[in-house]
Amino acid sequence: MLDRAMIFGLGASVAALLFILELVRRRKLKEEYSLLWLATALVLIVLSVSRPLLDVLANIVGIYYPPSALFLVAMVFVLFILLHFSTVITRLSHENKEAAQQIALLRWQLEQAQKASAAGEQRPDEQQDDQHRPVSGDSP
Repeated sequence: MLDRAMIFGLGASVAALLFILELVRRRKLKEEYSLLWLATALVLIVLSVSRPLLDVLANIVGIYYPPSALFLVAMVFVLFILLHFSTVITRLSHENKEAAQQIALLRWQLEQAQKASAAGEQRPDEQQDDQHRPVSGDSP
């Protein structure tokens, strides 16, 4: 027999599963990031439906009221999800820093090339040579 806490856990788990699937369908959540969320929802659904399995888990952990083990399992999964996202954010932060450094280096090289090009077009020694050269038709 399911009590109110387990019914709530089952309802919340099914709602979370449907919500995650909808986010993936609308491409607002990438499949690779949805896997932990889907696993969390499925494990909570299985534990909500299977009272003997939930009782065994509660006895192993030392919880006297088995439906509260659902919340413990959910919290453990959420911690794993947070750890996963922290590693992804760290990797993206490093990649972002490297990309910014490469852009800055390319921008500097472009500025140096533009300066060299501008200096090459109007060098002072070339301008002086042009003033002293005879123009065609001016020759004696």
